[in-house]
Amino acid sequence: MKQLVRAFIAISLVSVLLLAAISKLNDTQGYSGDNTLTIYNWGDYIDPDLIKTFEKETGISVVYETFDSNEAMMTKVRQGGTSYDIAVPSEYMIEKMQAEDLLIAIDQSKLPNLKNIDERFMNLPFDPGNEYSIPYFWGTVGIVYNHSLLGGKEFTSWNDLWDPELKNDILLVDGAREVMGMGLNSLGYSLNDTNKEHLREAKEKLDTLTPNIKAIVGDEIKILLANEEAPIGLVWSGDAADIMYENENLDYVVPEEGSNLWFDNMVIPKTAKNVEGAHRFINFILDAEIAAQNTEWVSYSTPNKAALEYLPEEMVTDERFYPPAELTEKLEVYENLGQENLAYYNDLFLEFKMHRK
Repeated sequence: MKQLVRAFIAISLVSVLLLAAISKLNDTQGYSGDNTLTIYNWGDYIDPDLIKTFEKETGISVVYETFDSNEAMMTKVRQGGTSYDIAVPSEYMIEKMQAEDLLIAIDQSKLPNLKNIDERFMNLPFDPGNEYSIPYFWGTVGIVYNHSLLGGKEFTSWNDLWDPELKNDILLVDGAREVMGMGLNSLGYSLNDTNKEHLREAKEKLDTLTPNIKAIVGDEIKILLANEEAPIGLVWSGDAADIMYENENLDYVVPEEGSNLWFDNMVIPKTAKNVEGAHRFINFILDAEIAAQNTEWVSYSTPNKAALEYLPEEMVTDERFYPPAELTEKLEVYENLGQENLAYYNDLFLEFKMHRK
């Protein structure tokens, strides 16, 4: 009997030790906790050295995952399978996440570096008072084109893309709002238009662009354009800066009809397990010198006014990426169109892609 009791005690002790070991393993390998921070961000959207710096300064281990669309990010956060401590959605998705009660309010008292953000990028309509989000990067959507391959041809309008001489020359990003927005803007409509007749008209006009489209692609668009696999691309401004750094034959323009002015902000999802660590990371990113280092690596426009003095003058005075007020007044921020309207955009975009085949 004593042997049975001893065996039971031994088994119980081993079980307790195993549970403790598993718990410790979880805390250090991908599960959010006091010593771990799980971040969900776009691909190629932070200088990896900064993650190492943060870990060294704080003792917090960072688990870093990436997404390729706001919708994919939203789905995963909503499902709650992974407890993300920080995510980096765009403006219209921030509004949608707020509406679905998926975000934790930001404690601005824990962000002394928030003073570095330019007031122009604070208190915007998608998050009044920045109750749930903190600016990360901003930019535009426009056209990258290769002077050398196009014989010096210039672009000023979306409608220039419909030139019959550009057959099989254009790469498009695989984004419904971006491509449908281009179609809408080319007709003089708002890229937030929900009039179904206008949307159908834009889709039909896009169909006529098909002979000029080489491919609709994802992140590889940067490599393809830099390597001169195509002379023209519909891209985000930060990607344009990256491509132009790799190939001096490229230029970037925001068409005169207008385009998208976008903002990506840092948020704390409701499922976060390390809210304190999330605030520490956000404040770290808001540091002027850290923000400057991140901006040079990422190449998008920074909302961090204090960081500008640490950046090369040729970068911050380049109006293609820090456009003047007369251009930004023509630009539109994506609005949350609602599930029904967004589904219609996606359906039309899918029809457009199918039309090409």
